[in-house]
Amino acid sequence: MTSFRQALATQRWDDHRYYHHSLVNQSLHLVSATSFLCSYVLMFVNPAVAALVAWLVSMTTRQAGHFFFEPKGYDTVNQATHEHKEAIKVGYNLRRKIVLLSIWAASPLLLVLEPTLFGAFTPHTSTAEFWTHVGEVWLIVGLGGLLFRTVHLFYLKDVQTGLVWCTKILTDPFHDVKLYHKAPLYLIRGERPEPPTGTVGPH
Repeated sequence: MTSFRQALATQRWDDHRYYHHSLVNQSLHLVSATSFLCSYVLMFVNPAVAALVAWLVSMTTRQAGHFFFEPKGYDTVNQATHEHKEAIKVGYNLRRKIVLLSIWAASPLLLVLEPTLFGAFTPHTSTAEFWTHVGEVWLIVGLGGLLFRTVHLFYLKDVQTGLVWCTKILTDPFHDVKLYHKAPLYLIRGERPEPPTGTVGPH
């Protein structure tokens, strides 16, 4: 268990120090994390709506932070190139994220072309039913992406690495709120990007 906890802490630290320098990105991750927590609650009430919130709010804000605001040049803090960081990233690097997001974006088109999704659904008769089906498909896409990479890591690394990464992803919303809850305040104050110490705070 100690080894598992240490591995989880290492994955979290590597993710933070390599991919969360920008206070804008950190602030967007806070928005993403809080909406993900709402999705967790909604899962017990309406899983389709939970998936809609997770993808339309949580994932879009989270990935916008990475794609548009996180610097992709040479990382002087960690003495690493962007290419090096992408190559060693345990989870979904930017290239893999593009594949996953493309599947997510294209899936509603499949429902337009095949409303029953090859017999899985009763054809929708209203806009509300269509979006319910979209939410259900997005739920499958999200869980499938999580399961695929977890099992993939079993083969690429080892079972513990996969389970640690899966645990990290599922608990990231809680951890991000703890880590980045002051980031919007620092951003409003006009603070610079995060300092080399890895701490989030005024500098």
